[in-house]
Amino acid sequence: MKKAERPTEWDRQSEALFLERVRPLNWQNPKPRETYDLVVIGAGPAGLQAVDEARRMGFSTALIEQNRLGGNSFNVGTIASKSLIHAGRVGATLNEAEDIWGADGGKPSQIDFSLVMARMHRARARVAAYHSASRLAQAGVDIFFGAARFTGPNEVSAGETALQFRKALIATGARPGVLDIPGFESVDYRTSSTIFGLVALPRRLAVIGGGPLGCEMAQAFSRLGSQVSIIDIDPKFLPGEERDAAELLSRAMARDGVAIRLNTTITSARIEAGVKVLDTINAGMKDSVEADEVLVSVGRVANVEMLGLDVAGVEIASTGCVAVDECFRTKNPDIYAAGDVCMDLKFTNVAQATARIAVANALWGKADSWTNLLVPWCTYCDPEIAHIGLQVWDARARSIPVKTFAVMMEDVDRAIVDEEDLGFIKIHIQDGTDRIIGATIVAERASELINEMSVIMHAGIGMKALAETIHTYPAQSEGIMLAALEFVRQKSAAG
Repeated sequence: MKKAERPTEWDRQSEALFLERVRPLNWQNPKPRETYDLVVIGAGPAGLQAVDEARRMGFSTALIEQNRLGGNSFNVGTIASKSLIHAGRVGATLNEAEDIWGADGGKPSQIDFSLVMARMHRARARVAAYHSASRLAQAGVDIFFGAARFTGPNEVSAGETALQFRKALIATGARPGVLDIPGFESVDYRTSSTIFGLVALPRRLAVIGGGPLGCEMAQAFSRLGSQVSIIDIDPKFLPGEERDAAELLSRAMARDGVAIRLNTTITSARIEAGVKVLDTINAGMKDSVEADEVLVSVGRVANVEMLGLDVAGVEIASTGCVAVDECFRTKNPDIYAAGDVCMDLKFTNVAQATARIAVANALWGKADSWTNLLVPWCTYCDPEIAHIGLQVWDARARSIPVKTFAVMMEDVDRAIVDEEDLGFIKIHIQDGTDRIIGATIVAERASELINEMSVIMHAGIGMKALAETIHTYPAQSEGIMLAALEFVRQKSAAG
């Protein structure tokens, strides 16, 4: 790779290419058909997946997008955050170079943040090529840029243009949640949609919310040289994860310099001498956190406003999401929903999976259910925490007897060689059988390893068959096989 160029020209070229792909400047909306088989509202992961599925099936399809193709995930979310996380990992590697190899790798403060962001813009532009307006149009999708609003049970407007549909899919996604705290608007906070607009590395960053994204950004910025504090109202760190997994990551983040304040409420916010100040209280003790930038990461809110859902006969659930049945159908039998706008699990892979199911149900009359989805997810910190299926408490709540087989990464040869031996692989089975009901992996490459477990569980492969598979050596996925071999050993010992 050639030496990095200065980022200014990079930024201009990447941004121009990106915008040409996701919102062409001189785009002309097409003349609509008399009736579309499917009209998709929203061009995020769910919407893009939906139009791909519909066109592949041979159905006439229209796509309405108010902003840019790709939604939050591809524009200001998943792709951008993972690029920043990668830069943080590189920073950590450079910082450890002297200890491990005796090399002078430098310190995170020496990393040029402008180059980090330039690389992010370049990656985003490359990813946008697949879901570009030109590619979709060439595939036969009619793209309408403009605000969508239902004007009847089988009609929706795209700006001033009326579209008739046989079926419609709402895929408008969700936006970052905000806080109702005295003085908070004055601190000019950032969200997951705006944090990647930074042009300079903040010396101090306060992250409000200790969920997956908050933790990912906190660790990445800390590794790049920021002083980072996480402020979370929950008394437990990552409460949705198994305790040993969450505690291991908590210790790793502390080693990276992230200060984690749990069970802490922000009571007010203000600006003092150009510094952003968050007043907090914990167990009756008042304190404050000073920061140059504040990132709010407190969940996401479904985008349901201004769609005219009542006119179309579509209801909103108590959660604020579009109300759907298990087949993603709304109260209007001709209108479906998919992705963040209707799901509690607001992940890109969930959005894409639900879109596939919803389109098949809408256009082919199938009745596939979201309850059958087997969803892996991952928190992309270092180490990563990945999970699929039931956790121990889930199984016990369902009166399923559970037994766990665990392998520490320090016992996996490839992890030792790679200096990536922090973490573990745990496979949960229904006790008395070899049926796998869940898995949790904490490892530097957990997001890759969990996909093997996803295939295994989807195919209904048990521990005995898993133990008989041959893995490459050395490979970190050998840890999965070792867990299965331990099951076989214990079963043989028991007679």
